[in-house]
Amino acid sequence: MYKPLPGSIILYKILIPDSLLLFYKLHPLLLNNTRQYTIPIQYLLSIALVLLVSGICFVTDNYIGYKTVALLLLVTVSFIAMLFEIAPVLVASVLSALIWNFFFIPPLYTFHINNTEDVLMFSLYFLIALVNAMLTFEIRRAELKARDKEEKEKTIKLYNTLLNSLSHELRTPVSTIIGAVDTLKENNRNLSESNKEDLLNEIQTAGMRLNRQVENLLNMSRLQSGMLKPKLDWCDINEVVYSVLEKLSITKNKSILFTGNDRLPILKLDAGLLEQILFNIIHNAIQYTPEHSTVSIDVSYDSNLCKIIIADNGHGFPIKELDYVFDKFYRLPNTRTGGIGLGLSIAKGFVEAMNGKITLQNRSEGGAVFTIEIPAEPSFINNLKNE
Repeated sequence: MYKPLPGSIILYKILIPDSLLLFYKLHPLLLNNTRQYTIPIQYLLSIALVLLVSGICFVTDNYIGYKTVALLLLVTVSFIAMLFEIAPVLVASVLSALIWNFFFIPPLYTFHINNTEDVLMFSLYFLIALVNAMLTFEIRRAELKARDKEEKEKTIKLYNTLLNSLSHELRTPVSTIIGAVDTLKENNRNLSESNKEDLLNEIQTAGMRLNRQVENLLNMSRLQSGMLKPKLDWCDINEVVYSVLEKLSITKNKSILFTGNDRLPILKLDAGLLEQILFNIIHNAIQYTPEHSTVSIDVSYDSNLCKIIIADNGHGFPIKELDYVFDKFYRLPNTRTGGIGLGLSIAKGFVEAMNGKITLQNRSEGGAVFTIEIPAEPSFINNLKNE
C-alpha cells in the first residue's frame, strides 16, 4: 500500500523543475548528438528509456505512489520528444500509459480499472501524454528551424565579412605587383639599378602578403574540416623560433628580443604548426603595436609542458574585446588596415590541435602577453643528461 514520505512534495517542487532546467541547458548538445540516430535506433532508445524509468518507479512504488509515477513518466515522454522524431515519441507515450495502467494502477497486473477516479485519471494521462508529445515535438521542430535560420544568417555574415576583408586585403598587393611590373616593362631602360631593386622588393613584399593570406585561408579550411592531424617529431624549440624570426619582416623602429634557452630539451612536437602559431602571433604584434615597440619571446619547459610567452609593450587590448580576439575574422575597431582577422584564430586552433591552450592578458605596465602551453614529450637523451 502507498505510504507517502513526509518530504515527497520536494519531488514536485524542487527535483523535477531542477532536472528540467538542467536538461534545457544541455538540450542543444543532446539534440546535436541525437540527430545522427536512425529511426529504428530512436524507437529502441525511446522504449528503453520508458522501460528504465518504469523499472525504477516499480522498485520505489511503495515510497512514491502511482500518481508520482505518472508525473515521472510524463517527464520521460517530454524528454524523448525533445530528442527524437514524432513516431518514436508516440510509441513511447502509448507504452508509458499501458505500463502505468498494468503495473501501477490498482488492481495491479491487469488493464482493468475499478475506481472511477482512476479511470478518469488514466484517460487524462493518455490524452496529456499524446498532446504533450505532439506539442513538444512541434516546439522542437520550430526551434530547429530557428536555429538553422540563425546558422545560415551567421554563415552569410561570415562570408560577407570574408569577402569584404579579402576585397581590400588582396586588391592592395595585387595593385602593387601590377603597378611595379608595368613600370619595369615600360621604363626599364630609364630606371636606375636602385629603382629596379626597390620595385622588385615591392613585388616580393606584396607577393609574400598574398601568400600569407592564402595560407591563412587554407589553414582555416583545414581546421574547420577537422582533418588537421599534428605530425609529431623531435624538434629544437630555439631553432623553430629563429626560423620564424628569419621569415618576419621587422621594421627598423621595432625590435624583437629573444635569447635561446640552452636548457631546453629536444621535444616531440609538430614543428610546422608551432612555427605557424609563433609567426601569426609575433606578426600580429609587430603589425599593430606603435612605433619603437618591443616584442619579447621566452621559451621554457616544465612538467611535460612546453611554455612560450610572447609579450609586447604596446597599448594592449580593450578589456571588452579580450573575449573576441581569437574569433574568426575579428579585428579590433579603429585599427590600421591589413590582414583579414584569421591569424590569431588559426594560432588558437593549431594550439588546441596539439592539445594545448593559449591565453591572452594585458600587462599591468602596458602591452599584451600571449601564453602558449603545449604538452610535449622530451627526448630520452635529454633525460639521461639531466640524470
